Amino acid sequence: MDIREKTIRLIDELKATCQVYGLGNDGNEFKIITQVFLYKFLNDKFGWMLKNRASRYQDRFRNASDWESEYASMDESEQRRICRILGSDCPSLLSHHLISFLWNQQSKGDFDVIFDSTMKDIAAENMDIFSTLTVANTKIPIFEPLTQYVTDDSQRAAFARALVDKLAKFSFEEAFGEHYDFFAGVFEYLIKDYNTAGGGKYAEYYTPHAIAMIMARLLVGDNVDLHNIECYDPSAGTGTLLMALAHQIGEDRCTIFSQDISQRSNKLFKLNLILNNLISSLDHAIQGDTLVSPYHKSDDGKELRRFDYVVSNPPFNMDFSDTREKIAAQPARFWAGVPNIPNKKKEGMAIYTCFIQHAINSIKDDGKGAIVVPTGFITSKKPIENRILRKIIDDRIVWGVVSMPSNVFANTGTNVSVLFFDKSRSSGKVILVDASKLGEEYKDSNGLKKRRLTGEDIEKIVSTFRNEESVEDFSVSVTFEEVIEKGYVLSAGQYFDIKIECVDITREEFDSRMQTDIQELEAMFKESHNLENEICNQLSKLKFSKDEDDG
Repeated sequence: MDIREKTIRLIDELKATCQVYGLGNDGNEFKIITQVFLYKFLNDKFGWMLKNRASRYQDRFRNASDWESEYASMDESEQRRICRILGSDCPSLLSHHLISFLWNQQSKGDFDVIFDSTMKDIAAENMDIFSTLTVANTKIPIFEPLTQYVTDDSQRAAFARALVDKLAKFSFEEAFGEHYDFFAGVFEYLIKDYNTAGGGKYAEYYTPHAIAMIMARLLVGDNVDLHNIECYDPSAGTGTLLMALAHQIGEDRCTIFSQDISQRSNKLFKLNLILNNLISSLDHAIQGDTLVSPYHKSDDGKELRRFDYVVSNPPFNMDFSDTREKIAAQPARFWAGVPNIPNKKKEGMAIYTCFIQHAINSIKDDGKGAIVVPTGFITSKKPIENRILRKIIDDRIVWGVVSMPSNVFANTGTNVSVLFFDKSRSSGKVILVDASKLGEEYKDSNGLKKRRLTGEDIEKIVSTFRNEESVEDFSVSVTFEEVIEKGYVLSAGQYFDIKIECVDITREEFDSRMQTDIQELEAMFKESHNLENEICNQLSKLKFSKDEDDG
């Protein structure tokens, strides 16, 4: 069994333990699973770092039969010295924080208290680095007590023992030689039950890995030598887009900035950063409402901070009537306008239009960006949408659009497109790709039919876009003048040539087809006439009945 299969089995076992203790599908299950998984990951990473990065100590740990026992034999001051040597890429763990210590404490009756105290102590020791912030600069710790979520307090110690038992039998050490694709797949599997549209008002919109890859490859390119790059997502969710972007650039050559209103997605995003060795970006992962209170500002605090790359997959429609006036009071940011509060269906407010404006404002003058939008946006004549389209086309900052297949998102049936920006205006063309017919069909865990892009599909989209190719019924490369002439429409299909198929037929074939068409029209006319008579009869009966009632 390879490391991926072992890791997935560990996740399944942790979920099964939650099920046994009444926490299956509980609102707090995701906290337990993700934090316990992260605790194990950091425990094993710490051991791996001791053996490979601990300077003059590493041979001692590498040659030890049990690195945890060897570490526990040192006094606390020496342990702290080693933690300083390992630096900020690794958590500071003392010997009483390790899983081996918890394993040896299992016989104690208050093991649940010991377990939770260990989690809290690790969080306190690592608060400066391994935490995230809210817009009010409140630090959110990496761990919190977990056994409290078991309602029956007599079962809490047993629950903690069951978790530790699963962790002690597994090791991540061979995974540290793996790279992005491994951790992206594991992360997707880890959170698949917790990242759905059932999460309430601010449910996460999970972006398929294939779409994240397309966005990253088109924005960054392949084998580009970049340094000190800053990437931003104002609706980061669990971080799929930013992780793909960082991997394309190089995790050691970029810094990640993010904001998201959801507490849950912020916790999952924090896990994603750690798994992908982007620990230095934890300080920039902010929980809060981006539209009302954007956290990332310029040095003087007066303007929005601007970035080399901006990506986003915002919620499309949402009731934000509570904050609408605060957003509308910032006309410089929301230059195209803010949706009004409808009398009915407040949940239909097009919040994504605000995120488009914010994303554009956040891109540097020579930067690039990409945002997921409902496909209806690219042909919309609604006032706000049309003002955005006119601005990005008139200003020559729209780079292109890729329209995706239907049902490509796990939690929405809305057709989506990805809108690309290039403020450097390096291309004089707009690239429009209609990928709606690509992908393969599959059934999700609920038995619903979905589509996903294959590796071949991804390559076709990326190469066609990069080469600015016009491919029949798939893509066009058009000038800005052509787009303006078409009425500011960014749908590839509007620019495809209309093809009329001509077929040579004999006089007899023509007469036969005409006769068939005439018969079909006569049948349709007769059916409509009968339906009209039936409607008249029904109306007469209703009138007669009403006259009797009035009499």
